[in-house]
Amino acid sequence: MAGVTNPAFRLIAKEFGAGLVCAEMVSDKGILLENARTMRMLYVDEREKPLSLQIFGGSKDTLVKAAQYVDQNTNADIIDINMGCPVPKVTKCDAGAKWLLDPDKVYEMVNAVTNVVEKPVTVKMRLGWDDDHIFILDNVKAAQTGGAAAIAIHGRTRAQQYEGTANWDWIGEAKKVATVPIIGNGDIATPQDAKRVIDQYGVDAVMIGRAALGNPWMLYQTVQYLETGELPPEPAAREKIDICMLHLDRLSAIKGELTAVREMRQHAAWYLKGLKGSGPIRKQINETESREAFAAVLYGFVDQLERQLSEV
Repeated sequence: MAGVTNPAFRLIAKEFGAGLVCAEMVSDKGILLENARTMRMLYVDEREKPLSLQIFGGSKDTLVKAAQYVDQNTNADIIDINMGCPVPKVTKCDAGAKWLLDPDKVYEMVNAVTNVVEKPVTVKMRLGWDDDHIFILDNVKAAQTGGAAAIAIHGRTRAQQYEGTANWDWIGEAKKVATVPIIGNGDIATPQDAKRVIDQYGVDAVMIGRAALGNPWMLYQTVQYLETGELPPEPAAREKIDICMLHLDRLSAIKGELTAVREMRQHAAWYLKGLKGSGPIRKQINETESREAFAAVLYGFVDQLERQLSEV
């Protein structure tokens, strides 16, 4: 998730039970040009390992060189090749989901990378370009023949972007032809969803994205539900705000206080989701410029909630 899965977010996800976290994707050309922002995105905190570092690109030469750089100069555990990103600025460069139209290119690119790196190489893909071009079975075969160690499949086409419903039937069919682990992705909103798709479609793991935004407890609940069949309780409001502030502090250590506060405004809205009366608080948060002000708004709201509960 571009702009979201930085080390601060990833470490929280890891602490809440995620087995593997994935960094936001980075451009092969950004790596080769040693772009300052791109190079910062290659940072991996040892506490968040194992970690998959995701790269994208449309040229075999630049993708291979970028993969070699990641292999030799980062402490990531896995190199993940993105062929699922649907945004035009990526696909117009023959990268991301554009690969989904050509299984031969999938094989060529994956094989070229796996031949020159020591780290395991995985692939993230979608079902296809659109409903008329769903080549998921051929693309899975191409990627695994090319040397991919595992494949994550988002059950939507490029045309769907992030709308509509993920088609898990196709993911199930892909699992049947796969000789490597298949990680299913799409519409996993609850622990029960995770168990259902594992049981019904036989995937080896599930990838959770948007459901964990402001809600890392969903990761913990899912692990516990899969292991014991029991659902842990929902967190109290103060616990949510405590983790939100931990998130802010970790982001501040990476990006500085002002940038972190501004980026955390959206995260705060996610952490506040479901808490009664939080609408006006989101507006107040969007006006904060410091950690002190950010904390005052959030903890003031929690104090108010707790007073209301004590009066009931």
